[in-house]
Amino acid sequence: MHIHSLAVYPVKSLAGIAVDSMSLDEFGPQGDRRWMIVDGRQKFVTQRASPELAMVSTRFDGADVVVSIPGEGEFRLVPQADPCDVEVWRDQVNAVLGAPEASEALSRFCGKRVYFVYMNEATFRRVDPDWVPAYRRVSFADGFPFLVTNTASLDELNTRLDQPVDMRRFRPNLVISGADAWAEDGWTEMMIGDVSISLVKPCSRCILTTVNPDTGVRSPDGQPLRMLASYRKTPDGVMFGVNGVHNTRGLLSVGDRVSIV
Repeated sequence: MHIHSLAVYPVKSLAGIAVDSMSLDEFGPQGDRRWMIVDGRQKFVTQRASPELAMVSTRFDGADVVVSIPGEGEFRLVPQADPCDVEVWRDQVNAVLGAPEASEALSRFCGKRVYFVYMNEATFRRVDPDWVPAYRRVSFADGFPFLVTNTASLDELNTRLDQPVDMRRFRPNLVISGADAWAEDGWTEMMIGDVSISLVKPCSRCILTTVNPDTGVRSPDGQPLRMLASYRKTPDGVMFGVNGVHNTRGLLSVGDRVSIV
């Protein structure tokens, strides 16, 4: 088994960036989902309600995040001094507003008022203690620093679909190859070099998986979620991939050997 691919998502629910390697910091993959979009009530906004966000690309310019908004151009996301309390799932989180020019451009693109917000180092959002007793932090990711998926599981799913989908639908950070389909259901810890990652819970999937990452349009037939629900549904949801928390920092690179312990 080895790392097939890696991805970082600088802004929650915008397009991700495929990378050859990623450094891990206290939050998880460095630079992952430290930015988020909120509405006028300061609640998080994602592709679940705004699938067009898939068309907004991101890139790093040094330590800065640059977004490219269709019809509007490129904007550098710059944290301001203005604090705000924002909501992501059940968590109330301290954040700061981004520069207004980018927020105004994204508002025009989405057709509603939205704002970029940033999680700085002073903010501590805890990983769900029901799954991770240790006092660990997480960015604006849904709940855990990592999402790990398996290429063989996607291949198996695609044998059931009329139109195959690619792994971007599932927005993983870490994609593993060389394992059997659905082997990840039984994984509890992986070692990649000196990096240890605990796999703490299966990942329940939602309507976001039906958004085509190339067009920002939902699948009219509800795929691949509808097919997954026919054979991967549990009392906790429709499962694809596993959520993880890193126990050590380090560097992960495509091609690295993966061991399950």
